[in-house]
Amino acid sequence: MTSITQDTSATLDLAPIRHLYPFHTARLEVPGGAISYVDEGAGPPVVMVHGNPTWSLYYRHLIAALRDSHRVIVPDHMGCGLSDKPQAYPYRLANHIENLTRLIDHLDLGPVDLVVHDWGGAIGMGWATRHPELVRRIVVLNTAAFLSPRLPLRIAVCRVPVFGDLALRGANAFAGAATFMAVERPMPADLRRAYLLPYNSWANRIAQLRFVQDIPLRPAHPTWAVVDGIDRDLVALRGKPMQIFWGGKDWCFDDHFLAGWLQRFPEAAAYRFDDAGHYVLEDAHAEIAPRVAQFFGAWV
Repeated sequence: MTSITQDTSATLDLAPIRHLYPFHTARLEVPGGAISYVDEGAGPPVVMVHGNPTWSLYYRHLIAALRDSHRVIVPDHMGCGLSDKPQAYPYRLANHIENLTRLIDHLDLGPVDLVVHDWGGAIGMGWATRHPELVRRIVVLNTAAFLSPRLPLRIAVCRVPVFGDLALRGANAFAGAATFMAVERPMPADLRRAYLLPYNSWANRIAQLRFVQDIPLRPAHPTWAVVDGIDRDLVALRGKPMQIFWGGKDWCFDDHFLAGWLQRFPEAAAYRFDDAGHYVLEDAHAEIAPRVAQFFGAWV
């Protein structure tokens, strides 16, 4: 039995970032803890799914662009953002898909538009392929929902035992480095602080490490079969209107992954931003947000 309560975010002082994150949030109890989610606006629902090491803050420009005409739902995955960060939680792709499913079911949103980025691709498409009748339109931002042998060295080293723990959980190296390495336009200091605010201790950085460890590189990995299954089921989403907004200087989800999406969805409209990095919404939000608003505006 799940229940919904007002999000108190008792352990975090959000006052320093309210100018960047002025959104209404709520919480949903799920197995193992509670997840926080932004719930803004009214109208046709849009669900946005973030990745690692971001949180719902990443979508702030899209939230602002859509909340006057849509109901915008943006969850923080377990261990991320304002959600709980239990230490013994499994933190597998399957768990994140289950949590997203519980949230959408609980809110009884009906058909939705979907936006995905980074791990949000596998999580969001994991839900969407199981509920294609509830998907209206899809926006894809530098992500994947299919297997790949490609793993950049700077991520691979984060999986090294002991070193990964010390770097990601001790030094906050993954989230900290991303505020520089995932963008082409330097982040202002207050925005860097906002991205890192929920990850302010060893305990609160647990999900960042677990996400990295959950990248499936061999069939024996428990998440391999989950991703492979999502890929096989993507055909259920063929024919859904899709737009792809791609940061051309992403060193992680590079053009190999863009080609993978276009191979699976040849009718998708793709826009490549040559001077944008992995956090494509940071580098190119001024161009992307109006296009997404126009794409989602014609609710028919």
